[in-house]
Amino acid sequence: MKGLGTDEDAIVQLLVARSNAQRQQIQSSYKTLFGKDLVSDLKGELGGKFESLIVGLMTAPLAYDVTSIRNAIKGAGTDEKVLVEILASRTAQQVKDISAAYRAEYDDDLEEDVSGDTSGHFKRLLVILLQSNRQKGIQQGEIEKDAQALFKAGEQKFGTDEQSFVTILGNRSAEHLRKVFESYMKLSGYEMEETIQRETSGGLRDLLLAVVKCARSVPVYFAETLYYAMKGAGTDDDTLIRVMVSRSEVDLLDIRSEFRRLFACSLHSMIKGDTGGDYRKALLLLCGGDDA
Repeated sequence: MKGLGTDEDAIVQLLVARSNAQRQQIQSSYKTLFGKDLVSDLKGELGGKFESLIVGLMTAPLAYDVTSIRNAIKGAGTDEKVLVEILASRTAQQVKDISAAYRAEYDDDLEEDVSGDTSGHFKRLLVILLQSNRQKGIQQGEIEKDAQALFKAGEQKFGTDEQSFVTILGNRSAEHLRKVFESYMKLSGYEMEETIQRETSGGLRDLLLAVVKCARSVPVYFAETLYYAMKGAGTDDDTLIRVMVSRSEVDLLDIRSEFRRLFACSLHSMIKGDTGGDYRKALLLLCGGDDA
């Protein structure tokens, strides 16, 4: 970064090819050696999507989730997509950690902030997810009951009893829900996702679908999220960056293999075709190999 111009290639190689823990060490050594904040210097040198990606990678994972949620709530309007994606896909412990870190960072209560920015059944399900009190394991005696309750609340009813969907999908474990979905399919002849598509709408539908998909497979959920972020005219770069940064050391290899299985191309080739410049170089390095 010193002198005129910036060596973006060096920044990509030095930062993207490291783990987050190593980036934190680089940041701390940089401050010791030069008395300056590395992230501030990077922001001064880079711009646009490339800057957002690099700054995201320089942020510790928990802080990244917390900042993403804060920006989603505090901007003009609420970016519901961010709330849906993070709260549906994180473990109960991760959600607890996010709430605690949010309070420490902003001296605000995350549940209150989410409640103040959302409404109706969508708000209720977000609050249930924020409570992170999902039942553990599979409740054998409840599988059939839950499937029946969901059937009565949706397909069998004129109109929809959204509260039953919110309560059951928000409070049961992923393993239990997978059994409920099997039982529901036998009972109704429909996949749970089909029923939700038909019976609900708007933010609630998006959140219920995310909860169901994450209960089935978090990597599949993110493979689909990445695909639809890049498919069609224009790329949803905010989503692309957020998922690539937040899953890079969690399950990106699994996401890549599910992506290849679900769609007629690899994640690597889709990123290559949908992005450009240093931003593309950094994303491709983060992605790793091409599963062509």
